[in-house]
Amino acid sequence: MRKILVTAALPYANGSIHLGHLLEAVQSDIFVRFQNYSGNKCYFFCADDTHGTPIMLAAKKKGITPEELINSVREEHYKDLTAFGIHYDNYYSTNSEENKNFSSEIYLKLKEKNHIAEREIEQTYCEHDKMFLPDRFIKGTCPKCSTPDQYGDGCESCGSNYNPKDLIESHCAICNNKPVLKNSRHLFVKLDNFRDQLKTWITDSKNVNSGVKNKLLEWFNDGLKEWDISRDGPYFGFEIPGEKDKFFYVWLDAPIGYIASSKNYFEKNNPSEFDEFWRKEESEVIHFIGKDILYFHTLFWPAMLMGGDFRTPTRVNVHGFLTVNGEKMSKSRGTFINASSFAKHLDIEHFRFFMASKLNDSMDDLDLSFTDFVQKINSGLIGNFVNIFSRTGTSILDKLDRKLGKCDEEGESLLKECRKSEELISFHFNSLNYSKAIKEILRLGDLTNKYINDNAPWNLIKTDSEKARKVVTSALNAGRILAIYLRPVIPNISEKIFNFLGEEN
Repeated sequence: MRKILVTAALPYANGSIHLGHLLEAVQSDIFVRFQNYSGNKCYFFCADDTHGTPIMLAAKKKGITPEELINSVREEHYKDLTAFGIHYDNYYSTNSEENKNFSSEIYLKLKEKNHIAEREIEQTYCEHDKMFLPDRFIKGTCPKCSTPDQYGDGCESCGSNYNPKDLIESHCAICNNKPVLKNSRHLFVKLDNFRDQLKTWITDSKNVNSGVKNKLLEWFNDGLKEWDISRDGPYFGFEIPGEKDKFFYVWLDAPIGYIASSKNYFEKNNPSEFDEFWRKEESEVIHFIGKDILYFHTLFWPAMLMGGDFRTPTRVNVHGFLTVNGEKMSKSRGTFINASSFAKHLDIEHFRFFMASKLNDSMDDLDLSFTDFVQKINSGLIGNFVNIFSRTGTSILDKLDRKLGKCDEEGESLLKECRKSEELISFHFNSLNYSKAIKEILRLGDLTNKYINDNAPWNLIKTDSEKARKVVTSALNAGRILAIYLRPVIPNISEKIFNFLGEEN
């Protein structure tokens, strides 16, 4: 039995959950459900990412405290995510005592081991708003790929990270004024100290797929720059131990939220399991992230874990962006569909099925074309899978006194073919090639529907009820096998089918 701890990237507490978040949540949830249904022990942890200047300013604008804001947003996030069938063992907050303690612990160990550097740096400062402009409070043109309208903490287009002052034609994101440069003492992680360990971790084939590895080595060969982990006040976050008016950069404490969320859960349930996952290598830790935060999770994060005496992730699974009708989704640009809006108008399990039919283990973007969506649901989920039960269900069963019998020879061959695919479908789910798993399941659905068409039990029942009973028995048992295969993807629909077949579990 495998023991696995799965995390999904933490939604930032400055807006609603949108379909881009749900791509990853659904991908993670399908994996977790598959593992648990397969007899493994798989936990699923997440949290709201709650620190940073945007939170502080948003709360000020609303006339409430940052704590009130993040508590309210967390409730909304959890409601939206669970509405789509996402089942977490713990959905926590990075603004927690556990996270504060682990952030301080890791920082102090890094400092003790001489992995922290101090130096004066020039920072962008807005004289109009009287504040330094970290991360998302400065915008300009990317110095790497020349894409305009990018933030100071990284380019959405090429994925590069850079110093905010390196932005071309930069301006304050609040007032649009041009910033000035001002000196401030900052703290840095000497990332190059971990060069050999990181290169070994990156080149290990188990940790990332080949596409991710190639991108990382490209960055690696450009040189590992020191990582600024401090921010000047005013700032909503954790104060750095031993420092005055200095706070941890949100990207230091955010991934530590994975550790904090699991600590909070295990302390209430089975405390010894915490060390099994985070201090030892026997169990697995698997992260699901988007390619926009690849740099943080595959360079900074492993280095922090190495320096802080925690184990590194077993694997980091990286997906692409979700586009809608060919256009990139972006919360900051307002071109997104809220999860709550989608759930009001469309079936959430249709979204889960559609995503599964598109997802694979690559970083390629996935497009939500509503023409494609309607086609896949109508012809795939409903026309192929659900159709098996509608054509052999209640109306025919009532005429057979709702009693099944034995399968005929052709039916036995069909069931054998369905069972034979278990290993292949399991392989695809386990390797995140959900689209291939769905394709194989629908192939079996086609075979089952052909068997039903060829035997036409609605006609057969008029002349040979026992033969009709065998056909219905074979078709429903084939459909049952497909419902088991699809259970990680569409748990509610599968449960209804099991209940219809008289199976509670």
